[in-house]
Amino acid sequence: MMARTIRRIGRRFPDYGWSWPTGKLDQLLKAALLPDEEAACQCAMRWLDENDIDLVSFREHRLLAAISDRFGRKLAVHAAYPRLVGLQKMLWTKSRMAMREAEPALKAMVEAGSAVMLIKGASRIAVDASAQRGRVAHDIDILVRPQDMVAAFDVLRDRDWQIATGVSPQYLRTRLSSVRSMNFFKGSFGDIDLHQFGYDGSQSSAEDDLAIWRRAIAAEFSGVSVSVPSPADRIALAIAHGGLDAHTHSDWLVDCAVAIDGGDVDWDVFLDIAARRRLAVAAAVALSYLALEIGIAVPEAPLASIVEMADRAGLARWSSVLQAKPRTDFGGLVWLSRGFAKQLRLKRKKGRLRQSAPDVVWRGKSATQKVKTAPAPFVLSQTIPYPQTTPYLEMTGDVMLEVAVRISVPPVRRRIEMEINAAGRHVARLRSVVISRTGGERVLHFRGKVTLDGESQALVLEARPSRQFRQWDDEATVATYGALPFQLLSARFSPLD
Repeated sequence: MMARTIRRIGRRFPDYGWSWPTGKLDQLLKAALLPDEEAACQCAMRWLDENDIDLVSFREHRLLAAISDRFGRKLAVHAAYPRLVGLQKMLWTKSRMAMREAEPALKAMVEAGSAVMLIKGASRIAVDASAQRGRVAHDIDILVRPQDMVAAFDVLRDRDWQIATGVSPQYLRTRLSSVRSMNFFKGSFGDIDLHQFGYDGSQSSAEDDLAIWRRAIAAEFSGVSVSVPSPADRIALAIAHGGLDAHTHSDWLVDCAVAIDGGDVDWDVFLDIAARRRLAVAAAVALSYLALEIGIAVPEAPLASIVEMADRAGLARWSSVLQAKPRTDFGGLVWLSRGFAKQLRLKRKKGRLRQSAPDVVWRGKSATQKVKTAPAPFVLSQTIPYPQTTPYLEMTGDVMLEVAVRISVPPVRRRIEMEINAAGRHVARLRSVVISRTGGERVLHFRGKVTLDGESQALVLEARPSRQFRQWDDEATVATYGALPFQLLSARFSPLD
């Protein structure tokens, strides 16, 4: 790479220094990253003097784990040291429990023939197992090839991992080709993000999706043979996932610094990724901060190249600089401007994916009169018997199904979500919106087309939560998002009109 000199980076918008971390966040990052051990330790001491560990957010906790791991008993003279040690142990324990929950699923995926790549925090731990003391990884990010997505999904489904969105496995399995990633959890600590693409739609590159796998490195994670991204890819992925997220978490900068300090980054590859993925501005912010403010040994030539690439980004530069600024530095105008920029990116975020079958959604209509029925229990799942054929009606192929249900609605505004499925086949989603806060019982009618397979396979009507939670012990959460028990009042099949 030709020698280049980086231009001066300013601290005013829209230059990249405007988005560098400042204040307490900058102090924590310097404590974790400054090459000068004594200066870094002084930053840690000052932060502990000026802040209460119990009153800061998870973002700070993640960096405090890295600082505790770096300095250990050097911080023992500080009154906050016992609390810091306790925090690190708690975060380490949660990370270990998350890893243990994920291990059987990872092993099963590999045994099923799926190539598994760990990304983000899990990849750093796979490269260096000792990193788990200072790198919080409460969720495990897994990347699989698109052709392995169904097999990986089935592994999680068959082992009772819950889909975070609340939809059924039957529904989601039919739409795997149209999702980039999905979140699953299990038990108290299991948390897996399953990806078939490492980047979102605003950063898509079909060529680089294949190249990630060619550059991947073999590793081991809790005894399971996996792959991890190359050092250049690890930096690019960290910036892509964290660099435009207003520092919701900031240990991604630590991940970048660790990869750079390893000394084996192919910077030509990194520049190619940044160009293909449109990451130049976010990379210019992150790498200029690490090099010029922290003192991480980012080579000058690639840093100058990434800044030049970012300078040519046009209006996208303004948008990315706004999105990279830490949320703790937001003023009113910055908040509004960043929100607008983020919404534009979110419109592109899904990108182009292979389209699955369109959603089949039946909208509920409230009954205009009381429906009298015999007393029946409210349930979360009810079988709709396969219709009996008659000499006048052959019940196969496409027919019309009309369903009436009674639901007791809590006194909150919320969505009512239901599904009709048949064994491994998804049929339809049933939806209604409750605007009034009065609550009480209501009768809903749903009507739509179903396809009967002629094998007398019963349809199942089930209530679904609008979101999944690990614990359902909060009454307000249950009322707003939980699955609502229902009575099936009637289910009538008829020929299509």
